[in-house]
Amino acid sequence: MVREVIEVLKPSRGGVYFDGTLGGGGHAEAILEAGASRVIAVDRDPEAIEVARDRLERFGERVKLVHATFADAAEAVDEPLAGALLDLGVSSRHIDAIDRGFSFRPGAPLDMRMHGGRGPTAADLLNQLEESELADIFYKYGEERRSRRLASEIVRARKQKRFETSDDLLDAMNRSLGKRLEAQDKARIFQALRIAVNDELGELERALPALRDALEPEGVLVVLSYHSLEDRLVKESFREWSRGCICPPEAPVCTCRGRPLGTTLTKKPIEASEAEIAMNPRARSAKLRAWKKAA
Repeated sequence: MVREVIEVLKPSRGGVYFDGTLGGGGHAEAILEAGASRVIAVDRDPEAIEVARDRLERFGERVKLVHATFADAAEAVDEPLAGALLDLGVSSRHIDAIDRGFSFRPGAPLDMRMHGGRGPTAADLLNQLEESELADIFYKYGEERRSRRLASEIVRARKQKRFETSDDLLDAMNRSLGKRLEAQDKARIFQALRIAVNDELGELERALPALRDALEPEGVLVVLSYHSLEDRLVKESFREWSRGCICPPEAPVCTCRGRPLGTTLTKKPIEASEAEIAMNPRARSAKLRAWKKAA
């Protein structure tokens, strides 16, 4: 959704922009081409940094590449931002690289770490977490109603053999949830595990207020989400920031900030066009929301 992002961010007015999920560098490149003075381009994956380095080399000092999580980078911003973008979820490069373990293709290792080699893997969680903790992950992040059944089977199975590949998890899913699982059901479980491995919702909760505070007056924050929980968090944050009073209803006198911090620009999320979905089916679940800071 590069075109939609540029239309909302309006980088032609110049200024510094924050690209919190660099990926292959497509959004950063478009923002710079549209007239941004500079872009702070962030990614937790060192591979993404190297791939984008070549793509963005022609922009010279107009690009600052930062190897960090977008939450850490957002909290470290020390200059006013004209705009900021968070493109959440996992990149196509990650999904297509079987050795990174983001898919449920046969033989894929249960890794799923976006930051490349640091912290516990998906296999570690499956082999070490308590049954109740696993059930919470599948229920909260994967919206799986039979989460306890799946968690119980994982705990039983790991006593016989460690979970190491996608096949191990798929076997546990087939035994506990049935062998006729749809691809989207498998994707939900694997996505839930990925969200837990990378603390994706925790990162978003930290980054949103940090970027809001870093925006200059009338600066714009754009978020592309691909999961209902991410989208809900963004929607509720934008709604709260756009309210004049956030005191509880029972409060006799307003004691809060008493004014909106800005305006939500998208009453409903913007979705990918049919043409883009035809070229990239993964864009089907994308939802774009935008918020503008008060003058």
